[in-house]
Amino acid sequence: MNEEMTSTQTTSVPEQPKILFLEKVGYGAGDLASNLLYAAIGSFLIFFYTDSIGISAGIIGTIMLFSRVFDGVTDIGMGLLVDKTSTKHGKARPWILWMAIPFALTAISMFTVPDVSTVWKIVYIVITYNLFSLIYTAINIPYGVLNSLITQDAYDRSVLNIFRNFSATIGSMIIGVLTMPIVNAFGGEQSSWIMTFTIFSIAAALLFYFTFRTTKERVGAAVSGSKSTNVPLGKGLKALFSNKYWLIMVSLSIIGFMNLSISAGIGIYYAKYILGNEELIGVLTVAQILPTLIGLFLIAPIIKRFGKRNTMMIGLFVTMIGVIPILFNPENVWLVVVAIAIRGIGTAPVGGTIFAMIADTIEYGEWKYGVRTEGLVYSAGSFGTKVGSGLGAAILGWMLSFGGYIGSVAIQSEAAIFTIKFIAIAVPLILSIVQVILLSFHKLDKIYPKILADLEARCG
Repeated sequence: MNEEMTSTQTTSVPEQPKILFLEKVGYGAGDLASNLLYAAIGSFLIFFYTDSIGISAGIIGTIMLFSRVFDGVTDIGMGLLVDKTSTKHGKARPWILWMAIPFALTAISMFTVPDVSTVWKIVYIVITYNLFSLIYTAINIPYGVLNSLITQDAYDRSVLNIFRNFSATIGSMIIGVLTMPIVNAFGGEQSSWIMTFTIFSIAAALLFYFTFRTTKERVGAAVSGSKSTNVPLGKGLKALFSNKYWLIMVSLSIIGFMNLSISAGIGIYYAKYILGNEELIGVLTVAQILPTLIGLFLIAPIIKRFGKRNTMMIGLFVTMIGVIPILFNPENVWLVVVAIAIRGIGTAPVGGTIFAMIADTIEYGEWKYGVRTEGLVYSAGSFGTKVGSGLGAAILGWMLSFGGYIGSVAIQSEAAIFTIKFIAIAVPLILSIVQVILLSFHKLDKIYPKILADLEARCG
C-alpha cells in the first residue's frame, strides 16, 4: 500500500460509540491506582534501600535492571493471556479485578525487609521486587489494552489517555507531597515506610475496583473482520516487528520511561543534598504536577488541531527549555522550581499522547498485515516501558555509585554532589533530544482516518 498517497485522500471515518464522562473518570482511576504505588516506588524505593536499609545504590540499580528485563519478557506472556481471555466481563477488565489485591500486598512486601545479613536482605529484595513486578504486569497490561477495547475513535482514545495521564499525575503529586511527611510523622523508621505504603496500597486496590466497575469493552476484531484471539505467536510477533510505527513507539517508550525513572529517582537526592531539605521533594513535585494538570486540561483541542505526534513534539521542546533556569544557580530553590514547572508544562503533551499513539498502532498492524492482537501490542509496548524504567533505575544507581555516593553519610563528597546535579539536569535533556529525533519519523496521524475507513470496508 502507498501510505503517502492514502494520507491525502478524503475519508469517511466510521462512527464510534459515545464514551460517557463516568467511564473516562473510571478509566483514569486505574492509572491513579498504579501511580500511588508504581510512581512511589520509582521515586522512593532506591532511596529507601540506600538510606534506610543500607544497600549500595549500584547493587540496587543492577537488581532493578535485570528484574525489568525479566519483567519485560513476562509481558509477552501476559499479552498472549489477555488475547486468549474470554469472560462475561471481556478480556482485559477481569484481570484488573483479579490482580487488584495481589498488587497491593506485593507492594507492601517490598518495604518489609527483614533485619538479617546484607546478603539475605539482597535476596529478599530480589524476590519481592520481582514478585511485585510480575503482579504489576498482570494488571497493567490489561489496563493498557482496555483503551483500545473501549473505542476505536482516535480522538476519544486521546481523551481517555488524557484522563489516564491526569489521574496518574494526581497520583504522582499525592506521592511526592505526602510520602516523606507521612513517613516522618510515623517516626521515620522502616516501620513508618511499611505503614505509609499500606495506606497507599489499600487506596490503589479500591481504585482498580472502581475502574473495573465503570468501564466497558466494545471493540473486537469482528469490527473489521480480522482474527484476533487465536493468532499464533510466531505470526503475531512477525506482524508486530514489521509494524514500523509500533517500533517507533516502543523506542519512544524506552527513552521516555528511562527519562521519567531517572528524573523521579534523583528528586529526593537533589532535595536532600543540593537544596538541603529532603521534604522539599513535595514542593518540587507540586511545581511539576500543577502545570502538568493544567496542561492536560488544555491539550485536547491541540491534539484535534495538530495531531498527537506534533503535540508530543511541542511538549518535548518545552521540556528542553525547562533546563535553562536551573543552569544559572542549581542550588537556588526558586530557580529550580521555575525550571521544573516549565518541564511540567512540557510533560502534559507527552504523557497525554503516548499511550493513545501506541493504541493506534493496533489498527495500523491490522490494516497492513491482517492481524489484530491488542494484548501482544500492549505487552510488547509495556516491555519498552519496563526496560526504560529498569535502565533508568540502573543508570541512576550506577552513576550515584560511580560518583561516590554513600547513603550512610550525612555529607557527600564533591564528586557525589556533581553527579547528582548532572543526573538531574543534563541526563533528561539528552534523552529528550533523542526522543525528538525518534518522533520525527512518525507519520501515522496522517493516514489513520484512511486506515479506519478501510478496515470498516473490509468488514462490510
